[in-house]
Amino acid sequence: MKTTSLLLSILFLSYVSLAQSVGEQPAKYENMADKLLATDGKLSIGGYAQIDYNQPFSSDRRYNGVLDVHRLVMLFGYNFDARTQFITEIEYEHVNELYIEQAFLQYRILPWLNFRGGLMLIPMGIMNEYHEPPTYNGVERPMIDNVIAPTTWRELGFGFTGSFYQADLRYQLYVVNGFNGYDTRGIVTGRGLRSGRQKGIESYISAPNLSGKLEYYGIRGLNVGISGYFGDTQSKLYNNLDKSDPVALARADSSVVGISMIGADARYTRKGFQLRGQYYYTGLKNTAAYNQFTAVAGKPNDTGSAMTGYYLEAAYNLFQPFASLKTELIPFVRYEEFNTHHKVDASMTAKDTYHTKVWIGGLGWKMVPGAVLKADLQFHKNMASDKFTKTFNAGIGIMF
Repeated sequence: MKTTSLLLSILFLSYVSLAQSVGEQPAKYENMADKLLATDGKLSIGGYAQIDYNQPFSSDRRYNGVLDVHRLVMLFGYNFDARTQFITEIEYEHVNELYIEQAFLQYRILPWLNFRGGLMLIPMGIMNEYHEPPTYNGVERPMIDNVIAPTTWRELGFGFTGSFYQADLRYQLYVVNGFNGYDTRGIVTGRGLRSGRQKGIESYISAPNLSGKLEYYGIRGLNVGISGYFGDTQSKLYNNLDKSDPVALARADSSVVGISMIGADARYTRKGFQLRGQYYYTGLKNTAAYNQFTAVAGKPNDTGSAMTGYYLEAAYNLFQPFASLKTELIPFVRYEEFNTHHKVDASMTAKDTYHTKVWIGGLGWKMVPGAVLKADLQFHKNMASDKFTKTFNAGIGIMF
C-alpha cells in the first residue's frame, strides 16, 4: 500500500504543478492503439501479424519444428466527435483461437485528462502495451513478459490517462478486475501468473485492483517508466457468502493471493544504437494458506511468496551510417533472468527449476518501418539443470 500511495502522490503533485501549463501537442508512441487514437476522421483501421518458425535442436536428439501463424490482429477506431473515441483490437491466435484484446471507450475531459473504460491493457513494463512485432527485437517476446507480467494482460475496468506535455510526462491510473486465482485457470507457480488472466471472458470480480504507470520522455530518444499493480486475486467463494459464517469466510480468504507488483523500464535510441531493459518485482501474500487450499491429492501447491525478473538488451542498426539506405539491419543481444521462487513461505523450499536464465541473439531486417524479417538463436536453462535448451527462431512481423 505504501507503493500505491507513492504512485498516487506522484500523479497528484504532477497535476498540481503542471495543470496550468499543459499544451495541446500530442505525444508520440509506437503502439497501434495510440496511433488510432491520434487519427483524424471517423473510422480508422490498423493491424499487425506474426508468423513464426521455431526449431529446437541439440547435439544428441532430433526435434520437429513448429510453423505457426502465431497471431493476426485487426484494430478499429471510431471517433464519435473530437472528444469521444472507441478502440477495439480483435486477435486470432494460431488460426483457430479468437480473442478481444482491447475494447475501450475514451473521453477527453481536459487536454491532460481522459476517461477510459472497458477492456484495457494493464500498463506494466514495455511489452504489454508495445507488443507489435516490428517494435521489438527477436522473433518471440521476452520470456519474463510471458511469466511475470503476462503479455497480453488485459482486464475490464476504468480510469484516467493523459499527458503533461510541457513536463514530458504521461500517466495512466485504472481500477480493474483481478486474476482468477480460484479454479484451474488460477495461479500456477511454474508459469507465473499467466494462467490467471480473465481476458474479459465472463469475468467475475470479488475485489477491485489498482494499476498505474508514469512515463517520462523528455530526453531525446529516451523513455523511462515506473509501473505498479496492487490487489487480490478473485475468488468465487465470496459469492452469496454468509458474512456471519466464520468457517466459510476463512475458506474464501484462503483461496485468495494478494499481489503487489512493481516495474521499472527504459528504452533509449541514438544514432542507430538501441538499448532497453526492464525489471519486475512481485510480492505475493497469503501463499501458505493458498497452497493448502489448492492442494491436489493432499500435495500442497508450490506458489512462491515473491517473483522477480529482468532483462537487458542492446542492438544497432548497421545501415545507420549510410543515408542512402532506407532499410534497417539490426543485430541484437539480450539477457534475461527470472525466478518465480525468489521467495517462498517457511513451509516450503525454493525450487531451482523455477529460476531461469536466457541468452538470445539475432538479426532483424526492417524493409520498411512496419515490416520485418527476423531470426535468432535462444539458449535457456533453469538452475536445476546444467544443459541449455536451444532453439532457432525465424519469423515475419508486420504492423500498419
